[in-house]
Amino acid sequence: MSFGAPAPNELQPESFEFTPENKKRAETIIARYPAGREQSAVIPLLDLAQRQNDNWLPRAAMDYVADMLGVPRIRAYEVASFYTMFNRAPVGRHLIQVCTTTPCWLCGSGDILRAIKEKTGLKPGEHDTDGAFSVVEVECLGACVNAPMVQINDDYFEDLDHDRMAAIIDALRRGEAPPIGSQTGRRGSQAQNGPTTLQAWREAVERGEPGPGRHTEPPPAAVEAEAEPTAEVAAPEAADPPAEVSKPEKTAAEKPKRPRRRTDGKAAGAEPDGEAAPKAKAAPRKRQPSASRKAADAAKTAARSNTDTAAKATPEEPES
Repeated sequence: MSFGAPAPNELQPESFEFTPENKKRAETIIARYPAGREQSAVIPLLDLAQRQNDNWLPRAAMDYVADMLGVPRIRAYEVASFYTMFNRAPVGRHLIQVCTTTPCWLCGSGDILRAIKEKTGLKPGEHDTDGAFSVVEVECLGACVNAPMVQINDDYFEDLDHDRMAAIIDALRRGEAPPIGSQTGRRGSQAQNGPTTLQAWREAVERGEPGPGRHTEPPPAAVEAEAEPTAEVAAPEAADPPAEVSKPEKTAAEKPKRPRRRTDGKAAGAEPDGEAAPKAKAAPRKRQPSASRKAADAAKTAARSNTDTAAKATPEEPES
């Protein structure tokens, strides 16, 4: 039996029904959607049915969910066959999903698969005989910064290597719950060598100090300034303003003449005194006829031409 394929008919149960507790949960989920949109609850209801049925989704459960929502059963089949989170065949109690995409592969996902093979004897796509483990190879699970990692049922295990993965499998066999998340102790996605942002603040807090930039008392400079009285200094008397020195005025001959702007196309230069530069008159703007006006003029010209032609062709009557 391969992952993604439905279980054979001999493994399919004849019927399925929510437990009273899960039925109340299903009614609560359906009530979140507006009237006429209850079919939108198909994914959470299928997930609820899978959790009730040992982490796999039989055909009877899909039919039950579709009938509860009042949709064709094929709609539930389409959703269950599209999303890889739904298992349409039995899986082990511990479903190990190993990420082998580029970041995890570069960081050693091959060692993770080797540890799983040594501890369980399983390769991706296989189940053990006692129903304890199933192994599947998956695409990116969104924890690339903590690669390599695996997902076991609903939990993420990150920053793995060969020995850490082997220790997790041993703990699961003993019925223990290994710590989830990073296996190196780092928080979230911080750097492997520890936090680097606000490091001075962190060290001050660890020493019991308020931290940089936070003062519980005024700084020493402010205290000294308040303790020492300032001596009054007399303002200097205003001095007499310097005497103004008159500058000799320039004669008309000494004054530079400012070039005037020419509009007649000649080179710009100084004009003689008392003579103003002639102003160029702007050419009148010719108005262009519109398209309708052009068409009317053409029609008149054609009509006049036809009239003249007809007049020439008519013979004159002789005088009696």
